[in-house]
Amino acid sequence: MTDNSAARDAAGTDVPLDTSRKGESRSACGCGETSGGDRDADDARPARVLSVNVGRPIETLWHGRRVRSAIWKTPVTGSVRVRGKNLVGDAQADRKAHGGSDKALYAYAGEDLEWWSSQLGVELGSGSMGENLTTGGIDLSDAVVGERWQVGTVVLQVTQPRIPCYKLGIRVGDDQFPERFADARRHGVYLRILAEGALQAGDEIQVLERPAHGLRAVEVAHIFYDQHHRARELLCVAELAASWHRWARRMLAPAG
Repeated sequence: MTDNSAARDAAGTDVPLDTSRKGESRSACGCGETSGGDRDADDARPARVLSVNVGRPIETLWHGRRVRSAIWKTPVTGSVRVRGKNLVGDAQADRKAHGGSDKALYAYAGEDLEWWSSQLGVELGSGSMGENLTTGGIDLSDAVVGERWQVGTVVLQVTQPRIPCYKLGIRVGDDQFPERFADARRHGVYLRILAEGALQAGDEIQVLERPAHGLRAVEVAHIFYDQHHRARELLCVAELAASWHRWARRMLAPAG
């Protein structure tokens, strides 16, 4: 849930992780020089949308104050129109922090929901992370910023990882959960709409193209949390949301 300032919604964690990639080649500015390549051809099952989830803003009481949020998403059946900056039937309570063309849809893996269910000891169904698309059979941690997906008649583009804000803690009922979410590096991805259309649960997710720079959305999160020395790489990725470019320039600006 990043926006005008990526730091605004950060969990504030500082857990160094090894994000090296075999065979990676980057130029002086940090941009990839070779194509990221295709997904493994021998994946056990095709990538699909398991659920399409929408929600409208509601008010809830949290620690004695009223909070307005649309993080509660409910699965819907049948074909759903995707147009403008949204799914039909979906909305955001705070357009400055959520939504907009760079975060029109949010995708989260069903496999990661299962993992969190085992970690938390509760059943987390589709939409539990506030996602619009619950996916299956696609490794979202491997998604490259700028890669294009065909889903139904819609074309979507990966723009950035999710950096959790306190509202995810409200959704799960745990103030500490945003930090746990960030530590786990199971961020999911935000998507922009390149071609409007319709999609539904069961639709295949076809990766049409992966940019040659090879920077994965999860690497953006690594750079944000604990690899600030790599901030210049973000400036080389035109498909990345503009808020990240602004953040990178702040990181690279001389102190004082």
